[in-house]
Amino acid sequence: MVCAIYPGSFDPVTNGHLDIIDRASKVFDHVIVAVLENPRKIPTFSMEEKVQMLKKIVVPYPNVEVDSYRGLLIDYAQKRGARIIIKGLRAISDFEFEFQMALTNRQLNCEVETMFMMTNNMYSFISSGIVKEVASYGGEIKTLVPPQVYDMIIKKLTPSSSKPG
Repeated sequence: MVCAIYPGSFDPVTNGHLDIIDRASKVFDHVIVAVLENPRKIPTFSMEEKVQMLKKIVVPYPNVEVDSYRGLLIDYAQKRGARIIIKGLRAISDFEFEFQMALTNRQLNCEVETMFMMTNNMYSFISSGIVKEVASYGGEIKTLVPPQVYDMIIKKLTPSSSKPG
């Protein structure tokens, strides 16, 4: 059985993330969507909220589970018995950083491979940061995020001054 990890901050989850989850679930026997607790970033959503969002969107995928971790991804991969790390790429700018991380992970554990998946071009402009920015100004994000988590994201990100009441 080939187990793969799709790591990220998922703050919040987007249709681009869902695209990678969907495609990875068709390639690998088991996929762990792993939410990183990154002390260098100040998250908008708590770890529990991110895990909750992801659990809602992976319901149709029986071979996908959601988990969270702290520390080095390569250590987490070894602990979980994963031999593949999946990294989604939207643009060349993503590749530079992800390539450096892949080489570092390979240096730390040459038994774990990193595989890059290009996002579907219809999602290539979407990032969690874009979703947060658009929603914080009251813009429409329905085409940017999975419908199962839309309300949760809007509730957290929409300015209270623009809400009726």
